[in-house]
Amino acid sequence: MPKPRQRESSEVSIDSSPPASGLNHTLKRSQRLTQSSAFSETFAQRKKWVGKYMILWLRHSPDASLRLGLISSKKVHLRANKRNRARRQLREAYRQIRPHLNGHVDLIFVARRSLLQATWNEIKNEMHSLLTQAELLEKHPKKKPAPITPPEAPNA
Repeated sequence: MPKPRQRESSEVSIDSSPPASGLNHTLKRSQRLTQSSAFSETFAQRKKWVGKYMILWLRHSPDASLRLGLISSKKVHLRANKRNRARRQLREAYRQIRPHLNGHVDLIFVARRSLLQATWNEIKNEMHSLLTQAELLEKHPKKKPAPITPPEAPNA
């Protein structure tokens, strides 16, 4: 019977220090909607934008903060791991767009069933589109086409 392999001290290095700045992407409690009353008040405002993969609900925040709520119900999928995946995708898309958001609002993104079949770019583009429709993101300036000059008439 072979001897169990002993671990050398150089093999494993345990680092108990907190992650370096920029690596911890969790939302702080102050950046999340946690109470059901906050969700109810946001739904009562009836400001919503519907997309193919998600629904955006919006309420202007009474305090000067930007808070996020995510909902992935059993209508999305009966399996919890699929619902959790939908929430993770929404959270990551929000994390990447958050630095460009204007205003102090409470946002709720409700995942739709089609989100599970969507590609990452489709999810991110739709979130960007919904936030632009809600006027929380600046629209990309459109390039002005070059002026068209009429053709010169032949000299006769």
